[in-house]
Amino acid sequence: MDYHLDVLLDLPHTTVEFCREVEGSYILTLRLLNESVACPHCSAEMERINQTNYILVRDLSISGKPVFLNLPRRQFHCGNCSRFSTERLEFVNWKHRYTRRYEEWIYEQGKRMSLEQVSRDIELCSQTVKKMFTEQAEAHVGKKYGTTVSI
Repeated sequence: MDYHLDVLLDLPHTTVEFCREVEGSYILTLRLLNESVACPHCSAEMERINQTNYILVRDLSISGKPVFLNLPRRQFHCGNCSRFSTERLEFVNWKHRYTRRYEEWIYEQGKRMSLEQVSRDIELCSQTVKKMFTEQAEAHVGKKYGTTVSI
């Protein structure tokens, strides 16, 4: 737990367990601080963790070096309705491997330069960059005109 990294990272309900540099990238292993979540099926509080798997999620760079978050994905078991649910994290879109703020940053870059250039600059597949840009653009249009677009 490094207070300074927690402040710099600024993600809700998380703390940095440790940080390491691997091949020019930073990998930050996080721990989630909330001990329970609401069941999406019956709204009861779930405290029993059934299993935890880790995923790597791309975040904004630090000092020009790519940052990857080693995030725990916790599956809870609900004692009320007996169903299993994987915790949703507010800073990562479901089934995405990028933080919301990274996707927003890609969108902002794409407004200033071609998506092909963005793709080359960040060394990411052009199709992935195009998909992120399109999803963010649709979300921004939805906010502007009062419609909701889920990502």
